[in-house]
Amino acid sequence: MSYTAIVDYGVGNLKSLTNAMNYLGLPSRITSDRAELERADAILLPGVGAFPDAAERLRETGLAGLLTEQAARKPMLGICLGMQLLFDRGEEVRPCEGLGLVHGSVKKIETPYKLPHIGWNTLTFPGESPLFRGLDEGASVYFVHSYCALADDPADVIATTDYGAPVTAAVNHGLVYGCQFHPEKSGEVGLTILKNFGGLSR
Repeated sequence: MSYTAIVDYGVGNLKSLTNAMNYLGLPSRITSDRAELERADAILLPGVGAFPDAAERLRETGLAGLLTEQAARKPMLGICLGMQLLFDRGEEVRPCEGLGLVHGSVKKIETPYKLPHIGWNTLTFPGESPLFRGLDEGASVYFVHSYCALADDPADVIATTDYGAPVTAAVNHGLVYGCQFHPEKSGEVGLTILKNFGGLSR
């Protein structure tokens, strides 16, 4: 049976993501089991909390190496902190290494606006991406974050938003995708994105 593995490493809000996948009729399993992650057709990496705590948890559980291996074989989508962990390094709390699946760093948003950035913002698409198929420029999604990713290669950025400064909203490098926003909390737009991601492995 084909399914998407939702990585459980103790720092993700899994229920709403699972509910969204169920609503779309996309089979999913919450797991930290190596064999189940290897058998999965795609992987979702959620995340809530601070970058170094989450990165340390991935290393302690052995999931960091496994996710790096699987990212070369199947579609992977990091969400919120999960997207930030895809990068080489983060600067939240203290400098810390990420998974290195997308080259660049994660830094505090330089904005005159209040942090954290919480709420709905519109997306701008620099180019076409299968993740956003069927969505129009200006589609709104829900953000909760104080740090943002800075990709070394601008071509890896597939969506941006503005919060008093340009903010990377989504990335793609090879089979690896990331959304800084929460598609599972972004209504029909978010469901479209999750459905599109589900179609990448089929």
